[in-house]
Amino acid sequence: MTEGQKMTDNEAGANKDIVADEAEGKTETKPLNVPAEMKENGDSKQAVTEKVSEPEKEFEPPEGGWGWVVMLAAMWCNGSVFGIQNAFGILFVYLLKEFGSEDDKDLQFKTSWVGSLSMGMIFFCSPIVSVVTDLLGCRITAIGGAAVALIGLLASSFVTSLGPMYFTYGIVFATGCSFAYQPSLVILGHYFKKRLGLVNGIVTAGSSVFTMTLPFLLKMLLVEVGLQNTLRLLSIFMFILMLAGFTYRPLLPPTSKSKSGGVGKIFNINIWKSLGYRIWAFGIPAALYGYFVPYVHLMKHVEERFGKDANKEVLLLCIGITSAVGRLIFGRVADYVPGVNKVYLQVVSFLVIGLMSMMIPLCHVFGGLIAVCLLMGLFDGCFICIMAPIAFELVGAADVSQAIGFLLGMMSVPMTVGPPIAGYLRDRQQSYDLAFYLAGIPPLVGGAMLCLIPWVERRRKAREAAAAAADSGQKMVEYKRDGGHGDGKSIEPESVI
Repeated sequence: MTEGQKMTDNEAGANKDIVADEAEGKTETKPLNVPAEMKENGDSKQAVTEKVSEPEKEFEPPEGGWGWVVMLAAMWCNGSVFGIQNAFGILFVYLLKEFGSEDDKDLQFKTSWVGSLSMGMIFFCSPIVSVVTDLLGCRITAIGGAAVALIGLLASSFVTSLGPMYFTYGIVFATGCSFAYQPSLVILGHYFKKRLGLVNGIVTAGSSVFTMTLPFLLKMLLVEVGLQNTLRLLSIFMFILMLAGFTYRPLLPPTSKSKSGGVGKIFNINIWKSLGYRIWAFGIPAALYGYFVPYVHLMKHVEERFGKDANKEVLLLCIGITSAVGRLIFGRVADYVPGVNKVYLQVVSFLVIGLMSMMIPLCHVFGGLIAVCLLMGLFDGCFICIMAPIAFELVGAADVSQAIGFLLGMMSVPMTVGPPIAGYLRDRQQSYDLAFYLAGIPPLVGGAMLCLIPWVERRRKAREAAAAAADSGQKMVEYKRDGGHGDGKSIEPESVI
């Protein structure tokens, strides 16, 4: 070995790795644990500069602390938003009395548009809310949304005809609810990871709790203070929701990826390359044309069939109770169902929901309606709680939020037009029977479409496995052809010790 190729211990210790700080134009020397590679340039030796970047620490949520306050705030958001939406059937009856006329043959059709627009706008705005949340953050988006919802609900209390109610309640109030709702789910990931499933279950159960209790409160308020004052009192819920938004203190550090991605990252079109997701994204909306019909028209149907004194609010109570139970039970069951076979749980859910909708006109005993609502609520909880797990299986963890956002946006159309169609049929038939029969058909059709997803996904995975095997075989042939050297570099076998 020549003298120029030797390196003394002192030289090894003095060897430094030069790290360039591109942002500030400074350099920092850092000792290496091993000798640096040396280059021979005449009689001199040069150290090869090498950039060293320390790996970023993965963010670890605190799994509690202030997160429990955030969880309660998110639970209030979920409950107040969807509790009011699900209890619209109570408001619907009083809207008919307040703004209706016995000579109006399309009264049910026109009035049901108020609730349908409201529910539809919450989902329709979901993709837009994703962008705004990414740009402004959870806190600002949630507070601003709650403020808009408060204005919409207050404005609704001053209208004197049905037309303005479409705008104040159906659009302004619902749009504010949408902007307040979505950040309440996003912020949970800042505080929880290991307990995120439990926390999500508690938060989404908020809508069930409000659905159980709000109908009785609304009935009492409507009788005692009237429709306008009831809407003003409901505005207090939105004011509390605005205060709850202040608790959404973000913990996740901003990343260069999110900053550079911007809107293009939110609207990720790669998810549409999955055939399984495309079937799911069109099958779910197809199943939901009759989904919201019972929430809007069931109260009026009970009043017409069993009299105005019938305890119709107990039906929403039954739906709320079993929906909460269903979310807990089927959320746990889904953990034991492998892969996209979780879709079959949604298929069963739509099958039962569709059949129960068709059973409503056949129930001439009030106890039969209670049984129908218990089953409907149970499988409604099943359908909702496994949305995220299925999205994860179809598109992967990186694209779950985009996948759900697009799906919610597409769900807005059927959830908006279903109840008005049912109201139109009621006005023409003088009965809700045909409306409920037809409301049960879309869930059956949509559920049948979803049955294709496991078969499609199995074929896709088989193709990917075959392609991977073929690629591995090609690389092995090239490796042998090069005499055991890939790209001209020596390949050392892994140690078996």
